[in-house]
Order: sequence, then C-alpha cells, then structure tokens
Amino acid sequence: MQLVIVESPAKAKTIEKYLGSDYRVLASYGHVRDLPPKDGSVNPDEGFAMEWENYADKTKQLKAITDLAKTADRLILATDPDREGEAISWHVQEVLRNRKALPKDVQRVTFNAITKATVTDAMKHPRELDTDLIDAYRARRALDYLVGFTLSPVLWRKLPGAKSAGRVQSVALRLIVSREREIEAFRAQEYWSVIADMEQDGTPFQARLVTFEGKKLDRLSIGEEGVANRAKAAVEQGHFTVQSVEVKPATRNPPPPFTTSTLQQEASRKLGFSADHTMRIAQGLYEDGAITYMRTDGVQMDSSAISAARHAVANRYDASYVPDKPRVYQTKAKNAQEAHEAIRPTDFGKDKAGGGDHARLYDLIWKRALASQMASARMERTTVEMADGTGHTGLRATGQVMLFPGYLALYEEGSDDTQDEDAKRLPRLREGDAPAKKGVTAEQHFTQPPPRFSEASLVKRLEELGIGRPSTYASIIKTLKDREYVRVEKNRFFAEESGRLVTAFLERFFEKYVSYDFTSGLEDELDEVSGGRAEWQAVLEAFWKDFKPRTTEVMEQKPSEVTAELDKFLAPYLFPPMADGSDPRLCPNCGQGQLALRGGKFGAFVACSNYPECKYTRRFGQPGADGEGVDTGPETLGNDPETGLPVERKSGRFGPYIQIGEGETRKMASIPKDIGELDLQWALKLLSLPRTIGTHPETGEPITAAIGRYGPYLKHAGKYARLTSTDDVFETGMNAAVVKLAEAAAGGGRPQRGAQAPLKVLGLHPRSEAEIKLMEGRYGAYVTDGTTNATLPKSIEKDALTLEEAAQLIDARAAAAPPTKGKKKAAAKKPAAKKAPAKAKSAATADAAAEAPAKKAPAKKPAAKKPAAKKPAAKKATAYTKTL
Repeated sequence: MQLVIVESPAKAKTIEKYLGSDYRVLASYGHVRDLPPKDGSVNPDEGFAMEWENYADKTKQLKAITDLAKTADRLILATDPDREGEAISWHVQEVLRNRKALPKDVQRVTFNAITKATVTDAMKHPRELDTDLIDAYRARRALDYLVGFTLSPVLWRKLPGAKSAGRVQSVALRLIVSREREIEAFRAQEYWSVIADMEQDGTPFQARLVTFEGKKLDRLSIGEEGVANRAKAAVEQGHFTVQSVEVKPATRNPPPPFTTSTLQQEASRKLGFSADHTMRIAQGLYEDGAITYMRTDGVQMDSSAISAARHAVANRYDASYVPDKPRVYQTKAKNAQEAHEAIRPTDFGKDKAGGGDHARLYDLIWKRALASQMASARMERTTVEMADGTGHTGLRATGQVMLFPGYLALYEEGSDDTQDEDAKRLPRLREGDAPAKKGVTAEQHFTQPPPRFSEASLVKRLEELGIGRPSTYASIIKTLKDREYVRVEKNRFFAEESGRLVTAFLERFFEKYVSYDFTSGLEDELDEVSGGRAEWQAVLEAFWKDFKPRTTEVMEQKPSEVTAELDKFLAPYLFPPMADGSDPRLCPNCGQGQLALRGGKFGAFVACSNYPECKYTRRFGQPGADGEGVDTGPETLGNDPETGLPVERKSGRFGPYIQIGEGETRKMASIPKDIGELDLQWALKLLSLPRTIGTHPETGEPITAAIGRYGPYLKHAGKYARLTSTDDVFETGMNAAVVKLAEAAAGGGRPQRGAQAPLKVLGLHPRSEAEIKLMEGRYGAYVTDGTTNATLPKSIEKDALTLEEAAQLIDARAAAAPPTKGKKKAAAKKPAAKKAPAKAKSAATADAAAEAPAKKAPAKKPAAKKPAAKKPAAKKATAYTKTL
C-alpha cells in the first residue's frame, strides 16, 4: 500500500479517484505543527534551535496518518508546490519519524493542477524533499517569531494600547500611514481649464485651450477666475481652423496570465474582492481541478497550455486574432525555485466553472489567460492642433481610433487611475478644416492629494518595493484590519489613531527595521536561502546581533521618556502651525497650560500641563483645519435639579459619555449613537438607568430595562431580551416586556435541535422523485434527498445551486458509497438483541480490548483505567521536537 499525503480533504478525494486501488490518500488539513506561542520556541543561543508543537486539533488526523504509515510500503508527500507545501511535507515526515512510523521509501511529488493527466504524470517523477526551501521556511518562521515575540512586549510596556508589531505587517502599515500624512500635508492649488465644444460633419468633440496670449499653457497655468474668463472670451471670439493633424499608429500587447499578486489586484478592481477572499475562492477552484496552483510568481504557461489557448482563440474568433508565434512570457521572480506556472484554467475549452463568486473569479482567470495568447490591439492616436486667425490662441483635441481590437475584444486590464482623454473618439479632420464651435466653458479645478491605498494598489506597491511575498499579502492585510490599525471605507485604507501611534513609535525607536530598503533586502537574503546560495542560520544571526540590543535599549527607557520622545517626533502632526500664528500648544480651555502627549492605561492622549486644575484632554489625533475633531474639554449640559451638580458631556477611550459628580460618588453613562441631539433631559434619563418597568405577573421578580455593552436590553430573573432602540428602554411597557422575554426564552422562534429547517427546498429529484433540500450542516452546506447527503463543493455557491446540480451531487455520492455500508449498520444493531447482553457488551469493546489487553475481567476495570489516565502526560512529554 502506498500512502499519499496532501493538505485538503477535497484534494484528497479527487486524487484518490485518479490513482489505483494500491493508493490511500489522506489530508493533513494544512500545517500539522508550529512554533508554540511562548518564549523559548526559538533559541538564538543554540543556533536558532526551534521547538515545534503539534496542533491540538490535528491529533485525530495525525493518528490516522501514523496508523496507515506504519503499514505503508511507500510514503508520497504531495502537498502544494511552494515553500509552504514543502514545509508541510517536512513537518509530516518529522512527526512520523519521531513516532517511529516513517516508511523506508519517502518521496516528494508536486503538481500545479489537479487533473488526472497531471497527477498521474507527477507520480512517475518523484524527487527528494527540497532542503533549501525547508531552510527558507524555517528562516522566515524564526524571523517572524523573533520580531513578534521580542518587539511586541516592548510595545505593550512602553506604548499602552498597542497590540502587536510584525516584520512585514509594520512596514505595510507604515505605507498606509505615510500616505495619510501626505494627504494631510497636501495643500490644494486652484486651476482652471477652458474647453470648447466643437462639431465636424455632425460628430461632436472637445478641444482644450493650450495657447493663450501667445504663451503655451500647462495644466496649472490659469490659476485665477479672472484670467479664465479672459481666456474663455478669447476662445469665444476666435475663428479656429485646423493647423495640423498628427496620426501615430499604436499597438497594445496583452498582459501576461495572472500571478498571485496580479490576481489579487484585478479581483479587487473588477470584482471588489478582498485579497483574503480572492485567495479562498481561488483555493476552491484549484481543489476542484478548475485552475492551476494559485500561489505563484511566475507568468509562463506550459507549452501544451499555450497550444490549447491558441486553439480556443481560433475557435472563438477568426485566425486574425491568433498571433503568428506563441507568446512566451518571462517571470521576474528572483528565485527560480519558487517561480511556478502562471494561474490559468486547466481546460481552456471550459469557459465556466462553479457558481457565484467562484464563477466570477474563474471567468476573470479564463479571460486573462486566453487573452495572453491573442493578437495585439492596433489603433491610431490622433492629435489635432487648431489656432485662431491671430495665432495667439490655440486649441488641441486628442483621441484614438481602434483599427483592430485584438485581445481587447475579450479582456482589458483594470487600472487604479482614471482614463485619459486620449481614449476619446475624434471625427476625421484635415488641415484647413474649420469645425463649428458650439460653446465654451471655463471650469474651476483643484489639485487632488494622492489617493489612499486600495487593496489592489497596496499589494502592487508592496510588490514593487519587494516587501513580503504575494502569497502572504492576504494575511498581512487581514492582520492590519483585525488589529484595528486601519479601517476600510469604500475600498480605501484609512489609518486609525492606534496604527499611526504604533508607526510613529517604530519610526522613532526602530527606524531601520521598518525601512523599505532594509525589509526588501532581508527578503532578498531569504530568497538566497531558498536558492541554496545562503545559510539560513547565518542570515538570522546577522539580523539578531543588531536587533536584540536595540530592543533591550528601548525596554530600559521609562515610559515617560518614550512618551516625551514621541511628543517631539509627532509635534508637526499633533500641533500643526496655527493660521493666525499663535502657539499651537496653548491649551484652548484654560489659555495658560501647554498641551503635550501623555500615556495612559488605554493608550496615548493629549492633555494640558495645568492638570488637575485644568482637565482638558483630547484623543490622540490631529485637529482638523476647521476645528473639526478638536475636543474642547468637558461640556456642561446643565445642573441636576435634585443635587444641583453639573451634568457634563466628556470624551473617553470608548467614545462620548456623560458624567455627574466626582470621585467614588460619580455616575457615568455612555451616549448611544441613535440619540440625535443630546440635551440635559436626555442626559438625566440616561443617568437614571436601569429603569424598573414593574413586577413580572408570574414570577413576582422585577423587570428592568437598561443599555449595556451590546445595546439596549430587558432583564428578568437572570434572563435577557434584546431591545431595538434607546427609545424602547424608556417606552416599553409591562405587556410588551413580558412578551419579549417569553420570545427570548423560546429562542426567538428558532427551530429546536433535531428539527432544523432547510435553507431551501429545491424540488423533486428528476429520477427518484424524492424531495431535495438544501441544508446547513456542521461542516458547511449540503443537499439531501432524505437518504443520501452530499456536501457542496467549494466552487458551487449555495445561493446559485440548481435542482439538477443537487441531483447530480446526490447521485454521485450514492454511487461512491461503500457497498458494505448496509452490513455495517446491521452489525451495529446486533448488540441490541435481548438474549445475549453480555456478548453484546464484549463485542462493543473488542477494538478497545485489542489496544488494552490488561482488561481481562469486569472486576478489574477500575484498575485497568489507571494506565489510560497516564496517556495525556505521555503525549505532553513528546509534544515538542527540537530541530536544529
């Protein structure tokens, strides 16, 4: 028997169909072990020795792999064809070696597409594990661990509220923060454009003023309305004739097939997918055999795939759309060992795959790969120069004419920038023509700041700088969002205050380690390890000898010293110059104290130096130029009529709140977002909570209404019911409260366990006429006809599932069911026979008895349990493996 290990169960099922009965294919479900999140997992003093810990949730799977490996003649490690795939294979091999279950014959097999031909051919060409790729994996893993577990504690202790830092994560965050600073420092400049609406032979077009009063104009030349109006008048009065028509032929070549990076960029632009979502969908398409491997930095395609693509183009269009020679693209990857074939369909004759987002992404991949083997687009770019009779005023019109669309008939690459005016169509014009002038407009414009990064442009910039690797970008972006260092609005990244503060801290105290050149250079060194041109421990040693002393030096500084340094470093941001030239640090509350950055339990904030006499504070952040965002300190809403104490509105770490009193007797309440305008009346109502509605008619216990962390709610006898608005807290009466509590106790009308409602009834099976239902299960959506359950493949969206697709899934699952299934069920029922209860009991424990032969008689059962209790301790002792 030959045991094959892959990562995914879907991949395992597909491959097992392609191989003979002598093969068993098991999934590792990704990585089986990792560095435990504790100090000492990487030991720089012992050659960066690493301790690996098996994932707790992989215990069952590792046991299944181990049991089969003990009886296997050959172990075939067929994980993904990249560094991570090589690492997973290595981890599986090491676990089996430690358990003394490793077969003598161990081979590595890779394939970049899950098709029968590709898989069976790969099995004929096995190789050894690539130690260079494994070393590169260990170097990256150790490096990320050392940075995270050394730098993050410095952040926690010296910068309260900070969550973590990372080797690539922090540099990506710096890009976003730096762009935010550029936008804030930007000063808009006014400029005007003068456009003439023209017409020739019934075809309208536009011409732009490029010469005025005999001078050539650029975009910013006209900066005032008065000049713009003079220029507009000159165009209105002038009679323009065509002075020259310049026609230049142009060619546009198709882009290469997708790499990981370009797929993420294009899916973001055209489909609105996040990088993380794109990779999940691509993974499903790969596991279903629809596309080649989706983690690649190569743009080349296999020669057979190129031939198939050219044939598909010829079938779809005519011969003119097929170039004379096949297009061959060269990868720009620095490390040839990690440069695989581009992302492409496994079958160019198949223009659709899956449903929903899977179908949309497949369509993008299919069109891009097919277009890469199509003819170039040919066009003419035309520039028309016009002048009035004096020659002092000139207009220019530009446009293009498509002569042959080529690949553009199928696919056009997206762009983060707006299209230029060259794409406009022009009528046919000749020298001496005098187009009719229909109108003239003068439009005011302002220069725009650089755009915030989208996921597509951030991924593109990271790749341009050589920071990180495309396969890691999705997880990096997800981490920045999860840490709440950034937020995303309209597909653009905005730097949050916490992200800005962390970036400032790292720039001030660890500038070298968040510099783009250093991070890119480190990536090059790691690539040298992958290529076998550098030793992984030497790369780590060179990094560690400077990094560790720097972290120790910063850790020895007092938090107040760190805050003082950040106050100086951030002064241009926190205290920008005032328009009237006054002191930007002067406290706006007392008019005497100086504002400065302070550190608190929940993070940084700005406070007055006259504390506690002046209690002015504001959140860490730059005040807006118009005063927006400035916290002017506590706002008094009025006095409480009962106590006479002032009721104040304040701002805290968790947002605005109201407070009455000071010290231990003070009372506070958060201000809900659904309150329009907060006044004294509303403030007193919020401070009076919780509100007692009355006594429950059945239990005699009080019912109260209040606002908690998750919004407004009712409470009764330790049970809760959710309310929909703040108004409900004060308006809900007894009858309504009793009904809401009863509904909440009943589960809000949800079906009880064992009586799950179907997501959708699809209809009757076209062959068996059984009703087919779509259900939501523990491991995802599935379809059932009451007898057979079939899981939905990842490439089929449940919302797009058709009756015929569901019927085919059920038929395929029923056909694949083992023939002994019914016999097993019958055997399971035998112990229920009344005549031989003792035999039934011993039969039910036959497998356990074989593994624990000490269980000889029922009387000795308690004693037999003692050895079993020691098993966890034994596992714990062998959970770590030290690897040099």
